[in-house]
Order: sequence, then structure tokens, then C-alpha cells
Amino acid sequence: MPTTGLVLPEACIAHSQGHGHPERPERLVEIRRVLDEAGLPLTPIETERAAIEDLRRNHTQHHIELIEHTCREEAYYPDPDTQMILASWEAALLAAGGGIAACRAVMEGSVDTAFVAVRPPGHHAEKDRAMGFCLFNNVAVAARWLQANTAVERVAILDWDVHHGNGTQHAFYEDDTVYYASIHEHPLFPGTGSPKERGKGDTTLNIQMRYGTPGDTWVAAVKEQILPEFERFNADFLLISAGFDAHHADPLGGQLLDESHFAEMTDLVKGLANGRVVSLLEGGYDLRGLGQSVLAHVQALGSSSK
Repeated sequence: MPTTGLVLPEACIAHSQGHGHPERPERLVEIRRVLDEAGLPLTPIETERAAIEDLRRNHTQHHIELIEHTCREEAYYPDPDTQMILASWEAALLAAGGGIAACRAVMEGSVDTAFVAVRPPGHHAEKDRAMGFCLFNNVAVAARWLQANTAVERVAILDWDVHHGNGTQHAFYEDDTVYYASIHEHPLFPGTGSPKERGKGDTTLNIQMRYGTPGDTWVAAVKEQILPEFERFNADFLLISAGFDAHHADPLGGQLLDESHFAEMTDLVKGLANGRVVSLLEGGYDLRGLGQSVLAHVQALGSSSK
């Protein structure tokens, strides 16, 4: 059986954007509870803070310094959805570092796959702007780390968060060594992600879903549209921006998935890139739906490929 690693830094729970914010500490508490109760044979992966050099592969120095200043001073950031406290700086560095640690563990062979349960999430973060609950783009930082530090040349990124990952698309739009594919609800925040946007060498794929789309349609999109594209691209490594806010109970989305659909999408892609797969948490705001969906996803990651 494949071995699956887990990154879940305690310090990422301390990040807070204020009372009543949907991206709240209880998300990681619930994930930890569900995984512990399930007793899955997960291998803990120790994580360290991402180095400034790691962040600079995807973000400007000004952005990094502004995020640090905003956290340390607990200052207002000009995005009401994306606020920070002192603990947010440590959490953000560990969230980005968690993706790196998981990729390192897979490349070194200590695990076959890994799930990175961190917050703040990342896929909305632009090179020079925090937005949509995201401070640094964790999946983009991980992809650039792989290319800079290992033999990995081609990276595929699958984003099934209900919101389009504008920051990730923009990071790689002119780079045909990274294929970014997103399934997302439209219209919905942030309003980006048109199917007409194909990127350099046709390495961007956006699939829009209308409000109330059944989960089977999402699974079919992965099987019939994304999987053939990824097979053609022949990546050395697969990263998943694993948002679970397309779950039917989620307050921020309008899709009809349940945990079985996340397991099915995982099953379809986990054999790509010779099974080198790291999944990073993005959205998911109904605690029960989040916990059960993460459990199904991680169980699928740890089962043998079909």
C-alpha cells in the first residue's frame, strides 16, 4: 500500500482573521480530529518555515515585507476579507513551508503521497497581493521549489476549489513547464478563470460550473477533460489545490458534491506523475463537510492506483 504523509503544523491553527470569519482555526481542528479518529496510517512530516528565498520565487520582495509588517503590527490590510494578526506570520511561513516539506518527503521516498493541512490557504495570492483569505501562494511556492531544487521539470496543478485560483493561474500563465487546470463555479469570486484563457503552450485549462452542478459532472470533467490533458503534458509531479468548498453544505459555494466525489477525483489523478502527488488544503468552510471530504480524499490518496 502507498504511504501517505501528513503536514499539520500546530502554529497554523493560531492564525485568525477575526470572529465570524469563515476561514477559521476550527477548520484544522476538525481535520485533525477526523483523521485521528479514523486511525489512518499517516506518516507525520515535520515542516519548517519557508525561507524568504523560497517565497521570492513567486512573490515580490515588497509583498513579503508588507505581509510581515502587517502581521507584526496587526495592521489593516486593504482587503477586508484578508486580515492578519501577529501569529499569522508564523502560520503563513509554515503553510508555504509545509508544501515544500511534503514535496521533499515525496522526492526523497519517505512517503509516496502527502496531504498538507495548513492555513492560511494560498491559491488567490498574487505575486504582489494578498486576497481571498490567502497571504502566500503555497502551491506556487511548492512548484517553484521543486523546479529549483530537484530533477522535476514539469509540474501539473489541479485546482478543484469552488473558487478559481487566480494567483496560481497568473503565476504560470506564461510558463509552459507548469500546467494549471481549474474546475470552479462561475459566476463567483474572484471572477477570473475563463475557458478562453489557455496560457503559453495551452497549459492553462479552466472549466466553469454553473450554480447547482451535480458532483458527477465535476468527476466527469476531471476524467474527460483534465486527465487527457495531464497525460499529454506528462508532468514529473502533481500538485492538488484541494479546496472542499464545492461540497453541497458549504456556505460559500453553490455546488452539489459530497465526499465521495472528492475521492473519485483523487482516484482519477493519483497515478499521474508516477504517483508523485502532494495535495494542499485550500477552501472548505462547513466543518462537517470539510472533515468528511478530507478523510475521503486522504483515504483515496493512500489506496493503490486502479
